[in-house]
Amino acid sequence: MPLLGIDLGTSEVKACLLDEEGQVLATATRPLPLQQPQPLWSEQDPHAWWEAADGCVQALRSDGHDLQGVRGIGIAGQMHGAVLLDAQRRALRPAILWNDGRSGAECSELEARVPTLHALTGNLAMPGFTAPKLLWVRRHEPAVFAALRLVLLPKDWLVLRLTGQASTDMSDASGTLWLDVARRRWSEEMLQACGLTLGQVPSLHEGTQAVGTVLPEVAQRWGLARECVVAAGAGDNAGAAVGLGCTEVGSGFVSIGTSGVAFLVSDGYRPEPARAVHAFCHAVPRRWHQMGVMLSAAASLNWAAAALRLGSAAHLLAQSESVTPRRAAHAPLFLPYLAGERTPHNDVGASGVFFGLRAAHEPADLAHAVAEGVCFGLADCLAAVDAARTARSGLHAVGGAARNERLLVLLASAAGLPLQAVDNAQHAAARGAGLLAQAAARGGGLAPIAPLRAAATVAPDPAWAAVLAPRLHAFRELYRSLREPFQRSMTQETPA
Repeated sequence: MPLLGIDLGTSEVKACLLDEEGQVLATATRPLPLQQPQPLWSEQDPHAWWEAADGCVQALRSDGHDLQGVRGIGIAGQMHGAVLLDAQRRALRPAILWNDGRSGAECSELEARVPTLHALTGNLAMPGFTAPKLLWVRRHEPAVFAALRLVLLPKDWLVLRLTGQASTDMSDASGTLWLDVARRRWSEEMLQACGLTLGQVPSLHEGTQAVGTVLPEVAQRWGLARECVVAAGAGDNAGAAVGLGCTEVGSGFVSIGTSGVAFLVSDGYRPEPARAVHAFCHAVPRRWHQMGVMLSAAASLNWAAAALRLGSAAHLLAQSESVTPRRAAHAPLFLPYLAGERTPHNDVGASGVFFGLRAAHEPADLAHAVAEGVCFGLADCLAAVDAARTARSGLHAVGGAARNERLLVLLASAAGLPLQAVDNAQHAAARGAGLLAQAAARGGGLAPIAPLRAAATVAPDPAWAAVLAPRLHAFRELYRSLREPFQRSMTQETPA
């Protein structure tokens, strides 16, 4: 019997129809608009998520796929977003997203209010997390805060639309700063610090658990059986890990999407906040994971492609391929901090920088510098989670940009770690969501599944490693020299 997995991303919603073995039978995608009305702000209308998800499902049906036999639905989604609902469960304002940087002052306030924050949550207070967003709303939009009755994460808003149930899973809840991550339960102390109660947050579940069945109107609209269950699901990265088969200790992946991620599975709670590493619950019981995040991975490639008038990130990377290791030794350096940075710096004031420009440099040199800078940022994430020690056999490489071999060679050589490119990795999060739905429908744990096929293993290249090692050192030194100027450039606390 088939399963339906939905991946709620930042730029698109993807739906995958799976068979019992977890093989992808069909896919559909719909784009999402993003609003950035002020500097550092990033918002979306939750109703756009529903319209895109509904569009994906209708596209599957239009292609002739009968969904009547679907046993379960799972959703993986962008983390940290704040969906604020009133007593009638209507959205009070646009959702504030993971890459929103307006709440820097509130992060300092939250850490001062709760000195045990790091021990409880396993994380630093960062603007991307949900909790400081609520402090910002309380300060700057008091009428909205007064009307607030329920806070949901993005994918959980879709679950609410499907089932009528306000729920979340452990992996997504870990990104709020309200979860006691070691004990896998809400922290009343953290909620109180934000002026919230247990009644204003959703119920907690493991990602493999069912939270309900689809509402009659959804069953009718989507052509589903009324008994189709909906799983608690997962945050996007935990969902991708399930889809890749990364549920055992030491397994993991590096993702080169809009943002960049280094993800490693652990069997216990191991916080490393000093290195801006996230310690989160996994979407499966009795597992946790460490995660390093850079905010502008493929986003840097896309920005540079537009700025250099190269058309697309693919064209930018094609330009960079003309740069040999010998030529790369004299290329500019690029800091990819276009939206600030999380791991390892936790610096919302960091910005993008080209350094070392000369008249002899050509667009190809700039293209290489940007590709290299993205890889250096990811190498910093991998170093922060100590991937070279924990994942000696290498990591899966996923995300749209991970399909580029040149980028993988640069990253493997900079990080000193082999990488496995995976076929159909773009479906990993939706596949993982579908597999969690299978577990929920079965009332048990994850069934053994065939992993996604490795397309190629990319090992560090000695010639590139020799060139990149001193440049990575210079990259790190450049950031350290600019940290104070970055902070001074933040001339206003946050836009009003």
